Amino acid sequence: MINLRKILLGAAVISVGLLVFPLIGPAQQDKSTTYRQLELFGDVFERVRADYVDSVSDEELIEAAIQGMLASLDPHSNFLNAKNFRDMQVQTRGEFGGLGIEVTLENSLVKVVSPIDDTPAYRAGIQAGDFITHIDGEAVRGLSLNKAVEKMRGKVGSDITLTIQRLGTDAFDVTLTRDNIRIDSVRSRVEDGAGYVRITSFNEQTSAGLGRAVKKLKEELGDNLTGFILDLRNNPGGLLDQAIEVSDAFLEQGEIVSTRGRTADNAQRFNATSGDITDGLPVVILINSGSASASEIVAGALQDHQRGILLGTRTFGKGSVQTIMPLGRAGAIKLTTQRYFTPSGRSIQARGIEPDIYVEQVQLESLKENRNLERHEEDLRGALKNQNGVEVTSDEEVQVTETSIDSKKPNDYQLGRAVDLLNGIALYGKRFVN
Repeated sequence: MINLRKILLGAAVISVGLLVFPLIGPAQQDKSTTYRQLELFGDVFERVRADYVDSVSDEELIEAAIQGMLASLDPHSNFLNAKNFRDMQVQTRGEFGGLGIEVTLENSLVKVVSPIDDTPAYRAGIQAGDFITHIDGEAVRGLSLNKAVEKMRGKVGSDITLTIQRLGTDAFDVTLTRDNIRIDSVRSRVEDGAGYVRITSFNEQTSAGLGRAVKKLKEELGDNLTGFILDLRNNPGGLLDQAIEVSDAFLEQGEIVSTRGRTADNAQRFNATSGDITDGLPVVILINSGSASASEIVAGALQDHQRGILLGTRTFGKGSVQTIMPLGRAGAIKLTTQRYFTPSGRSIQARGIEPDIYVEQVQLESLKENRNLERHEEDLRGALKNQNGVEVTSDEEVQVTETSIDSKKPNDYQLGRAVDLLNGIALYGKRFVN
């Protein structure tokens, strides 16, 4: 590392020497400034390496510097060391070890985006919006997100204790047993004459799983099938190509999504191919504040093409695309390289997608407290701004028309309204034909 620093310092001296010539251009001045900043980095690196109270390896220092550089850009860019890169590859394939929660870092604390269905975290009652303040008694504050995630992972069958801070309650401990998390990202069942399909994440198996689920529901219900409910609630996203394939499954034609980067030449448009997996039956899409990224691509595409009715609450608002750039044995960087736009040209970055029918999951008297639990992209420190300059509608201005719920037993109120909507459409269709 010392030799590398000498090379950088030598380059800096050469550049400074060139500054005396009057023909130097702006590009050379920029390089000179960059070299001086790299010299500063080298000086700080050597000071820490030589004088810090504890011995720290060169690898740890360099990783921390890279992580800091990427984390300063936006909440979704970060460095993946070799182990974390392997873990990420396993996760996108639909199988990984851990607790089963999607998390982000907010105010130096780990915050839960959403628990994954039928995992240790889900069964223990971990909720979206919960803060994890301690892991096995060790404070999370000060840890990077990758470090915190690494601590939560471990040998299958081993226990871990998380300290949870939830709005309106005192901090409490939850002990979970790590498990091998196998994500069946698509689940389905019959729901009062409707085909209910839940997508929990977008991994490599999602599009194929959707096809199998729809085929099974068609065979089970036949001509009695009133329509489909596509549940994207608490779906944190995943692979872009899977979001495109899922959207394409419901569309006959037209644009699904476009992505735009820093320069015009890397813009891309993705279009639907002919063939509707549902044969034109009505579709209701359930969304909430835990629906993010790839989920929002699907919801936005179906909404813009008027192929489905969105029911629920405003989505998370992550309108950016991250590219994984391998760095050989060192790992990879996950870098925000593009923003995506719905077919109508909407950027949902830090804005989200508003449902066509706004329905809360809780009783009316609990709505204000529940809104405080919701989190969105614009709440994250360093989040990218919306280029359209659109202001987010205040939750206080939303008119809620659904007011009744059976509080004696827990039920899925939003799903119930989706079923009612499909039944109403089916009934109207029959009367119109007759």
